[in-house]
Amino acid sequence: MDDENKKDSLFRKGEEFLEMFRQGQEFTQELMQDNERLRYRVVQLEEELKAKLDFSQEPVALAAYDERLRELENRLVQVEEENLNFAQRYIDVEEQNNNLANLYVASYQLHSTLDYDEVLQIILEIIINLIGAEVFAIFLLDEKEKALLPAAAEGVGLEAIEPIPLGQGTIGQAAELNQSYFNENPPKSIDDLFQDPLVCIPLLIKEELIGVICLYRLLQQKEEFVAVDFELFTLLAGHAATAIFSARLYTESRRKLTTYQGFLDLLSQ
Repeated sequence: MDDENKKDSLFRKGEEFLEMFRQGQEFTQELMQDNERLRYRVVQLEEELKAKLDFSQEPVALAAYDERLRELENRLVQVEEENLNFAQRYIDVEEQNNNLANLYVASYQLHSTLDYDEVLQIILEIIINLIGAEVFAIFLLDEKEKALLPAAAEGVGLEAIEPIPLGQGTIGQAAELNQSYFNENPPKSIDDLFQDPLVCIPLLIKEELIGVICLYRLLQQKEEFVAVDFELFTLLAGHAATAIFSARLYTESRRKLTTYQGFLDLLSQ
């Protein structure tokens, strides 16, 4: 199967996955509507019972009416609170479904090519659209130098980002310890952000460090980076690490193959 057919197949699968989530959302919304109708039907029936109270004995009937009215008012408040809670739960579930669907499609995009530069560009686009980042960078580990070298960035030039030795500063320590870092109170200055970013996620394949992704600033329309974003970013980093590793391995293999072929051509002359 050639690359174009492979990409078409991957994107079709992604669309099928999104359609499955859309159907799930529609079904959940229908359940919400049915639930709300049933709850308010209960209130209507109770109102009908209230209207049928016997007022033949005035004091007793009036007391019963007041008691029943209080019960109905309390029940109505409970119904409204339950519906609000249920609606909020639906919004949360819908957001999580959308995030998972987007992550699923993003993972297919990442693994649809073995071109190293294209993989890096796809990661940049995904972080912008899925995470809502404005300024961030991808560092890759140089094992000989024991340092993190900037490989790609958005919102800042690579020349403005210096290599980071393993174990040095927030980013170097996060990489050396293979631990994610989330700063809830990042500094305001962009220069300080380069040393103490908003988020730093190691790129790992099992326990082997490939590099890190550092997020420095969010897009203006994204108010904050919440726990769900952090979890989503962590999942994305796992796919990104695999894609980068595969692309680098493929590129190196092609380069060696070209070198060997050139050497054989020289010998055969």
